[in-house]
Amino acid sequence: MRQALADRIGFHRWLQWICDEQLESAQVAAKRSGMRLGVVHDLAVGADLSSADAWTLRSSFAPGVSVGAPPDMYNQLGQNWNQPPWHPVRLAEAGYAPLRAMLSTVLRHAGGIRVDHILGLFRLWWVPAGNSARDGAYVRYDHEALIGILALEAHRAGAVVIGEDLGVFEPWVRDYLAARGILGTSILWFEYDGDSPLPPERYRTQALASVNTHDLPPTAGYLAGNHVELRSQLGLLERSVAEERAEHEASLDKMMGLLRERGLLPADGKVLGEEQVIEALHRLLALAPSVLLGVALVDAVGERRVQNQPGTTSEVYPNWQVPLADDHGRAVLIDDLDANPRFNSLLAAVDEAVRG
Repeated sequence: MRQALADRIGFHRWLQWICDEQLESAQVAAKRSGMRLGVVHDLAVGADLSSADAWTLRSSFAPGVSVGAPPDMYNQLGQNWNQPPWHPVRLAEAGYAPLRAMLSTVLRHAGGIRVDHILGLFRLWWVPAGNSARDGAYVRYDHEALIGILALEAHRAGAVVIGEDLGVFEPWVRDYLAARGILGTSILWFEYDGDSPLPPERYRTQALASVNTHDLPPTAGYLAGNHVELRSQLGLLERSVAEERAEHEASLDKMMGLLRERGLLPADGKVLGEEQVIEALHRLLALAPSVLLGVALVDAVGERRVQNQPGTTSEVYPNWQVPLADDHGRAVLIDDLDANPRFNSLLAAVDEAVRG
């Protein structure tokens, strides 16, 4: 048994070495190709409850609860992500060593790191086992320690930090992060000034601006309202489909109005194809002063299906298992992108707008 265990540990270390070597090669290749940052890695909120991480770090995790989010306008039933939260007291007692080790490892071959749900470093929505996401409660963390460690490790690695500061948050949190050089995230569909879309010139400078996010349908699907039908099918709505669709159409009308006002769509209301509308949305976003501009690969090829549907498990929706496809449902390979007309057209439009 001891030999079998030793063999297994040796195999895992070999896998870690292989992964580390591949990540290093990817970053080197990215920088050589002219990318200023290179690869920007993603730091998830946590690991699955039944994962190796949950077992090996169990002394620093809180038992009997999982991480999630309270109900909001996009996920009306709340969310349960089935991930164990850090135990704030035990993590502090460990000198935050597990967190420091994780961050330094992720940043070893990275030009940046995107921190998923960075608000969780301030407070996390804990959901007791056996309860719905609505029955959760916020548990606060020592954000000064957690953000300090994040900023320190990023400084040591010479990496940019992008915080996904979306969802329910306290207003002062964004100012706190910005004061420490941590970028925020601005999504076109979420940026509003009262009842009107926020003019791009008023976006935050210290942010990554993007038309969409992986938790929303690709822009082609969003324009078609696919998310309304999908959430209805999955039982994630509290209102009727008609009410949801009416609200969605009203928000689209306002956005189309802003595009026409800026001369990015015909003023006479002439209907254009989805590809032209998507390019117009990206041209609009390029007017923002945000230091980083994101273009989603799904938008560049015409994919319609959402990659991740919040509030669901892989048994309900195939999260992170949707193969990339074009607007006709045909598979798109990374190796074929350089010859993809739609891909090249969107990138050219964004490049022209940024330079313009």
